[in-house]
Amino acid sequence: MRMEWPEWWEWDLAFTAHLEDRMKVRLFSEVDLRAMLHDATRLEPSARPGRWIVYTRFAGRPWAVVVEPDSDEQQLYVVTAYGRETER
Repeated sequence: MRMEWPEWWEWDLAFTAHLEDRMKVRLFSEVDLRAMLHDATRLEPSARPGRWIVYTRFAGRPWAVVVEPDSDEQQLYVVTAYGRETER
């Protein structure tokens, strides 16, 4: 079954300062992040209202990317990304 992505999935990406810090620590680049989003398999609401968790893979391991769509600016803010220990 094909995943139905929300309208904001196609909006331009914007990166938070928090994400930029995590990119350095977790050793991934903007190109890696864009590839993770392109290869995403699932999306679910985060515990924090207005945010979503994107499930994907990076370097052969499961990862999660937290995004927050901004309908006023029509931008998709990438808040953070992190490796997950197990598949969900």
